[in-house]
Amino acid sequence: MVEPGSFLPLPQAQFHILVALTTGELHGYAIMQAVERSSGGVVRMGPATLYGSIKRLVDAGLAEELDHRPSADDDQRRRYYRLTGTGRQVCLAEADRLAELVRMTRANLRPGTA
Repeated sequence: MVEPGSFLPLPQAQFHILVALTTGELHGYAIMQAVERSSGGVVRMGPATLYGSIKRLVDAGLAEELDHRPSADDDQRRRYYRLTGTGRQVCLAEADRLAELVRMTRANLRPGTA
């Protein structure tokens, strides 16, 4: 079994994609929209960044492309993705790593309020 910590720290784009996939199976454009929405518009991915990052996540075994469509009338050009078990563990490990970084930053900048 692969240690989730061996993937850390994740590149920002990959982490945002994994976070988007925590809501369930999504196609590429829906992932792009979810990332923009969850970041308040701060993170915007173009197609090259999105699909390059997805390819790296799939190659690493953190996400997988689905063979099926949610409905028969769905656009056949759409490719759907979901987290793997390892992807869930890595996403959680990265979230924990960032939460600890935030905790330390706040403690350093506001002593006594950690």
